[in-house]
Amino acid sequence: MNDHSLTERLAQHLLRPVNTVARDRARLHMLDWMGCVAGARQSDVAGALGSIQGTGLVRAAFLGNVLEMDDVHRTALLHPGPVIWPVALGSLAESMDDMLVAAVRGYEAMIALGTSFDAHHYAQYHPTATAGVIGAAACEASSASSDALVVANAMALAASVSGGVWQTRHSANMAKQWHVANAVETGQSAAMYARSGITGPLDILEGVQGLYAATCQSPRPMTFGDGWRIDEVSFKPWGACRHAHPAIDAALALRARGALTGPIEVETFADALTFCDRPDPTTPHQAKFSLQHAVAVVAVRGLPTLADFEPDSIAALAEARARVTVTESPAITARYPAHFGATVRCGGESEALIDTLGDPERPLSRDGVIAKARALFAWGGLDPAQAERGVTLALDGDDSGGIVGWLEEIL
Repeated sequence: MNDHSLTERLAQHLLRPVNTVARDRARLHMLDWMGCVAGARQSDVAGALGSIQGTGLVRAAFLGNVLEMDDVHRTALLHPGPVIWPVALGSLAESMDDMLVAAVRGYEAMIALGTSFDAHHYAQYHPTATAGVIGAAACEASSASSDALVVANAMALAASVSGGVWQTRHSANMAKQWHVANAVETGQSAAMYARSGITGPLDILEGVQGLYAATCQSPRPMTFGDGWRIDEVSFKPWGACRHAHPAIDAALALRARGALTGPIEVETFADALTFCDRPDPTTPHQAKFSLQHAVAVVAVRGLPTLADFEPDSIAALAEARARVTVTESPAITARYPAHFGATVRCGGESEALIDTLGDPERPLSRDGVIAKARALFAWGGLDPAQAERGVTLALDGDDSGGIVGWLEEIL
């Protein structure tokens, strides 16, 4: 193989044995994704899908990102779960273990590419889409082939049509969810053709007209460690943009001390302001991307719930939002994206956080992940038996087909 091709080196890296620890971790991420899908089953996106023919997995590919509670990798600045799980569950894997292995490899490929993108890429492109097609292709191809060249060609084909731009976030639309579904479908298609012998440009990443040249100014080196990057992925405990979570976390600490009753000042990293400086949200989507609203929720109500980002709550919290001001802290920006931090001040008290709940440094426990999934199942209207069956299938089951059937049942 050509050692100068990043796709070939990545393919070889992916085909290492996947240990039990990584597979067990993958089960938690699968359950988390199932919760996000079920929680969105009564959303506008789900309603729009009503006239579209497709399987439960096709519908699930649109829904995993809707509630903004999907898992996230900080330095890659992307959400692997919504892309990888529809591919893994629909793959040619012959057993639950094989399916989990394919998923871990999909996470690895997606994150490896995402961490090599630069700030320019993130300013213009949606990394869950641009890196997602490569992760999906790697997951699908590696589920049915141990040939590194097949996996490399699948990723190369997918990368050659990679896309997804951030204009979607400037208006009310569903393109962000379609980006995920398109990454799933494109990656699956690329893997199918690669298995049939269709080849791709193996230097698609680093080539003179490759993905880096087209979308980055200073791409970072792609690294290949001994572990699996799924261990670095964060769980999101609250239904808002991850950029708002450090402020939520710090505000909760101040509220616990009884110090969140006057004007509130939030300092955080620059991208949090770019995405979430929104003092007057009018829709649930805007509220989820509003630092002011997220902190107002904590000040008035405590732990955020999905109901706190719905229209009634948006209207009710207008006065509390007006108490919240947000500014950038250069020191916090300097630690980003390796660390998502914030400082919240109120009434002479302050709380400074470097990492937030759900990050590897402050992990959400297994019980916490299960509790989150159950809450999402309830939000989506599942009956208790359906909910508990979902938990059991994800964490203890040995049949990935059972999960596909469960999705068909609830969607």
